[in-house]
Amino acid sequence: MTTTETQPEAPKAPPRMLQRYREKVIDALKNDFGYTNPMVVPKLQKIVVNMGVGKAVENKKILESAIKDMTTITGQKPMTRKARVSVSGFRLRQGYAVGTAVTLRGTRMWEFLDRLISLAIPRIRDFRGLPTKFDGQGNYSMGLSEQSVFPEIQLDKVEFVQGMDITFVTTASTDKEGLALLTHLGMPFRK
Repeated sequence: MTTTETQPEAPKAPPRMLQRYREKVIDALKNDFGYTNPMVVPKLQKIVVNMGVGKAVENKKILESAIKDMTTITGQKPMTRKARVSVSGFRLRQGYAVGTAVTLRGTRMWEFLDRLISLAIPRIRDFRGLPTKFDGQGNYSMGLSEQSVFPEIQLDKVEFVQGMDITFVTTASTDKEGLALLTHLGMPFRK
């Protein structure tokens, strides 16, 4: 083989969580709810990670730090969220940057979910399980008080401790189906 020829790339294996969903979760949900059609089984559509940075009005470095940390955690560059209305009590004007958000789908979504469940959540101090409060349509939101629970974040390089909200959007039509889906995927809910 000459140096100009390249080896064909081996097909990349699907993410571990996606394999788990296909091999175990679909069958478990079929048994739990009596689905006959596999297309009706609830699935995860997207994960939205949001980091509100209200202090960015006074210090622009906080927003830059949040964008850097969010990019490191999710592997995707976040969008900057701007204030929709002016609030004089917070010294906030319409159009000021007040947060960042990322919408994860596909492979990145499954890889983020895997890292969240297996690495980040076990690192939360005094963790006793996640509350089972859903939105009434099978979607779930949770909050983290600091970004340093993710192993990608180096503690000595954290400039500002910042929390984040993570929303799991599913195709489930009820909270019971959404809870069953996320439980089978491995989310550590309170008993």
